[in-house]
Amino acid sequence: MNSKELFDESFRGNIYLVQNSKVLYDRATGFADLANEISNTIETKFASASAGKVFVAVGILQLIEQEKIKFEDTLGNLLDMPLNAIDPNVTVRQLLNHTSGVPDYFDESVMEEYEELWVDYPNYKIRHNSDLLPLFMDKPMMYPKGEKFQYNNSGYVLLAMIIEKVTGMEFDAYLKEQIFDVCGMGSTGYYELDRLPAKCANNYIYCLDSNDYRTNIFSVDAKGTGAGGAFITVRDIVRFWTGLLEGKLISKELVSEMLKKQSGDGIDAEEGCYGYGVWIIDYADGKDFAYFQGCDPGVSFLSEYNPNNGMISVLVSNYGDNVWKEMRKIRENFY
Repeated sequence: MNSKELFDESFRGNIYLVQNSKVLYDRATGFADLANEISNTIETKFASASAGKVFVAVGILQLIEQEKIKFEDTLGNLLDMPLNAIDPNVTVRQLLNHTSGVPDYFDESVMEEYEELWVDYPNYKIRHNSDLLPLFMDKPMMYPKGEKFQYNNSGYVLLAMIIEKVTGMEFDAYLKEQIFDVCGMGSTGYYELDRLPAKCANNYIYCLDSNDYRTNIFSVDAKGTGAGGAFITVRDIVRFWTGLLEGKLISKELVSEMLKKQSGDGIDAEEGCYGYGVWIIDYADGKDFAYFQGCDPGVSFLSEYNPNNGMISVLVSNYGDNVWKEMRKIRENFY
């Protein structure tokens, strides 16, 4: 099957489909470096925005399985810092499944563009989880803890800070040691935008006024945090799914809990409910699908696992192209 038969020819980025370790489809298009016309390849490292939350969730679940923390441990007990108006009784479980109510520094229900964050607070300051605290620590709770599901970026910043507090390591160093290295994800990491390693794609934002593109270096955090920002390759994402499902990272019993509906009402059938670090789509005729995703200026990413046919799909664009539209085609044609 070629791209003309299935995927939009205008899509720029990588699409990688694997079923039971067999590559079904592999496509790399567009430029990693537009000005120099350096093409994206299978080895290109792409920014993945909020997709990195899944790595933080696994890191927390590892610590729970090792009995270093518990699902019901609270922020007040785990973090040695002033919480201001944040309820100290918010639990790890509530942070994991987005029911905490903690103030979100990027509340997608009221803010349209991530770039709005950096009008008064320069993005180059964001290189550690703690650097984001000024953006939300003085705000009130959005709702009482546990009251409802609402996707929350700050919650995963706090989870990453819990990893750092418990392990004594920077969260990304811990994730590298305990997840990326274990799964053989040698090209995945949290890189600073002004110190990117080789083979990283620039991310491009279209400017209507000039009919041209600019990079997103002034639009996103200078380095990823618990809320997202990992650079990945499509093959590394398949290695992650494989290691997770084989029980290399956490027990298969805990994987089942991670990929089970933990919160959300599922009113939006395509978005689904939420597990731990992953979204869950209800499937009446079999096991539910699990996916994680990310969207930033110039960044779009989606990876889904279908347990009914063993398929892993990875789609990423460094132009913010519509990965969700392409994923619908995969479901229609392969499921």
